[in-house]
Amino acid sequence: MEAKAQIGYRVVGTITGVKGHCNAGHKTGDQLELSGHNTAGLCGFFYHDIFPYIIMLQFGGGFPAEWGDPDVVNLECMDKMNAVTIELKRIRE
Repeated sequence: MEAKAQIGYRVVGTITGVKGHCNAGHKTGDQLELSGHNTAGLCGFFYHDIFPYIIMLQFGGGFPAEWGDPDVVNLECMDKMNAVTIELKRIRE
């Protein structure tokens, strides 16, 4: 199978915390390469929630200066009993 060409910037998600049990099996420290075409194994609910941020980072958008680094955002899944937190980071190569 032929590898797909990279579209836009690479976006890497790092799991920074898991409260309870992640049903997708993610653990603190896991790194995932995400894109508009690659869920990297995140559950559908979490991927759906963070999709706009992935697309913004992948295609060059940024966050407000008040948020800090325009290439990084920290997010939490919607399951508050088993909350997984992730840091999304745009890789500028």
